[in-house]
Amino acid sequence: MFDRLFWKLAAERAVKSFAQTALVVWGADAANVFTLDIKQGVGTALAAALLSVLTSVASEPWGPEGDPSVVNG
Repeated sequence: MFDRLFWKLAAERAVKSFAQTALVVWGADAANVFTLDIKQGVGTALAAALLSVLTSVASEPWGPEGDPSVVNG
């Protein structure tokens, strides 16, 4: 169920979510859309990464075996 490949793919998704969120926060701060300090920005990005892992775990029963996705590739 939760084998090494599953966690590797889930970690990849979480890292991508972290990076995407960090870029959005950084970009929004640069554009004066809103302002967050570095701790708040990192915290927001970490929350996105955690949500990504939780989504992968919740998706596991419905997708291909050993894959954190619900979509068959």
